Amino acid sequence: MKTNRLLPLLRQEVDGQAHVQDVEWQALVQDKSRTKEALEKLAPVSQYLGTLSGSGQTVEYGLTSGNWLGALVGYKGTVTYQQDCATGVSESGKFKCDASDLLNPEGMARAFLNSLLVTIPATILPILFAAFAAYAFAWLDFRGRTWMFALLVGLQIVPLQMTLVPIARLYSKLGLGGSFIGIWLFHTGFGLPYAIYLLRNFLGGLPRDLFESIYLDGANHWTAFWRLALPLSVPAIASLGIFQFLWVWNDLLVAIILLPGNPVLTYQITNLIDPKGGNWHLLTAAAFLSMIVPMLVFLAFQRYFVRGLLAGAVKG
Repeated sequence: MKTNRLLPLLRQEVDGQAHVQDVEWQALVQDKSRTKEALEKLAPVSQYLGTLSGSGQTVEYGLTSGNWLGALVGYKGTVTYQQDCATGVSESGKFKCDASDLLNPEGMARAFLNSLLVTIPATILPILFAAFAAYAFAWLDFRGRTWMFALLVGLQIVPLQMTLVPIARLYSKLGLGGSFIGIWLFHTGFGLPYAIYLLRNFLGGLPRDLFESIYLDGANHWTAFWRLALPLSVPAIASLGIFQFLWVWNDLLVAIILLPGNPVLTYQITNLIDPKGGNWHLLTAAAFLSMIVPMLVFLAFQRYFVRGLLAGAVKG
């Protein structure tokens, strides 16, 4: 397959889907003024396809010289290209694998990093805000406290899926579409009602004598919160952190809609699923990669988990 034949084919669509998924590569392929640059970067892929055609070898997913074009779409071509780069189609070193970004614009390493960038702030922010709000609901006396808390509890019944379209439109107007800030705010907003409910019940179950004693010693609310309420709330905060981390880490729907340009690990795992039932070695490896981080988080905070689940259930 000559490179000057490959480039026009990549500019076409198969079943309405572009061959090249990466934005930068797509711009390069479609920009006819950059044809020379595109031909240079496509040379390794062209050599790879030529090697396939010359050897007559059928590789995984039925990628042959006759149907390679359709296999370039999506992750199917990625797996084939990378596996052949590792093993060689015919002679070792016959082609170079330095254009893997064309067929694999979003690798597992980048998706793993994106998941961490989404999950860590989206776990810390709701816990931080909820701790302040829970202390206020538990120990501050202000007008409308009971009704506001009841409203927060009622917000938990709002389906997350029902708000995705309005939020996506709002983010588009505010310029937050496709940004990490947007998805942080979304997960924070939906995590707050349950977080406030859990922490408020825990703080409300603490002995009142403890707070009265520290107030008599001249402490203000900030000191009481920082020196007394927060340390005693570690079990509830730990269990809440585990729940929130798992919810965000395993999320797929919100990430696809609000963060399409930065695929997370769950999205990459879905791309590994082959309708023909193959690709199990890559799928199991990716699943283990997705499991290891939540497992470590749970093991680190497991001693607080059961105590946190009982937050507010008993007093004393």
